Amino acid sequence: MTVLSVHKDPEARRMTLTAEYDAPVDRVWLLWSDPRRLERWWGPPTHPATVVDHDLRPGGKVSYYVTGPDGERSPGWWHVRAVDAPRRLDFELGDAGIPPLAVRVRMDDRPGGGTLMVVETTFPTTGAMDQLIVMGYEQGLSTAVGQADAVLAAD
Repeated sequence: MTVLSVHKDPEARRMTLTAEYDAPVDRVWLLWSDPRRLERWWGPPTHPATVVDHDLRPGGKVSYYVTGPDGERSPGWWHVRAVDAPRRLDFELGDAGIPPLAVRVRMDDRPGGGTLMVVETTFPTTGAMDQLIVMGYEQGLSTAVGQADAVLAAD
């Protein structure tokens, strides 16, 4: 699995996931910038994503839904705050039932080749962080990011 660590800092209301890939930064960036690639890893395996709109520029919006095993669709969205392709992406993440989260993605060259990707989520309150962790946010994000290796290998 590509996930190296998940660090939670309740005082800062922040969770930081670090992953590594054996692909260069430009290819890993495509996981975020290409809606068809994004669909192949964004949702957990039991809840695949379908991207409806994908405007990955500051002020743009990405909208999607995930489909559960029972066929129920749950919508989600990103409001894109900043993009510095292929190194950085900042967005506000929201979906049904959760407060908006600030997400910052950074990609750096890994010594010896490949990419180190850091996904930092800032929660609006400590209570929201606790609630979302209990609801499976950490596991869901880790599982989703872990699927990206297969997408990169297939390309």
